[in-house]
Amino acid sequence: MVIDVLRAFTTASVAFQRGADHIIMVAEVEEALTLREHKRVDLCIGEVDGFKPEGFDFGNSPFELSQIDLSGLVIAQSTRAGTTGITMAARNEYTRLFAGALVNAAATAKVVAESRAEVVTLVAMGAWGTTRSDEDEQCALYMKNRIQGRHPDREAVRNLVLSGEESQKYHDPVQIQYHPKDLELASRPDSVDFAIELKLQEGFLVARPVCAEFAC
Repeated sequence: MVIDVLRAFTTASVAFQRGADHIIMVAEVEEALTLREHKRVDLCIGEVDGFKPEGFDFGNSPFELSQIDLSGLVIAQSTRAGTTGITMAARNEYTRLFAGALVNAAATAKVVAESRAEVVTLVAMGAWGTTRSDEDEQCALYMKNRIQGRHPDREAVRNLVLSGEESQKYHDPVQIQYHPKDLELASRPDSVDFAIELKLQEGFLVARPVCAEFAC
């Protein structure tokens, strides 16, 4: 499982809530644009250094997508941490691959626990995939506890995330690429009732929402 709370996999979760059919996750901006050019996807979403790349339809903003009807659309997503990390993970041997965030933590933990996997790897991407960050590591710890049958205090986890260094960007008027409402959406543990699972299909890394048995 690859974890990116701020903001890639929160954004993906919101896209599915707004009706997106599936998301093709790619590492590079050019890959996403090529997919749209070839009419393999309808929209490109993502970021470079927090900003919407030139030619993209939307940025990497869960709040922005929460205002849009995405019913039935296919999306290409490219970010500097989350989607880059998950495309690297897809090169390795694994049984199942998930995109995790605080919003879908419990739902993902339930799917993983039901799979009875002998080994579960949690990868906290951090900032740009190079620097450790509180929100991704707290999310990993929260998911670990949920997978093992414990129920940590959601509000305590949320407060730790909100006090972290990366979260401060969302209150900085100079860094306008980080919308305060993105942080508000991303810091709501278990607000989404599905996991996001990725599978290789026809050479593409395709994400779709999945639920645990007797859920959703």
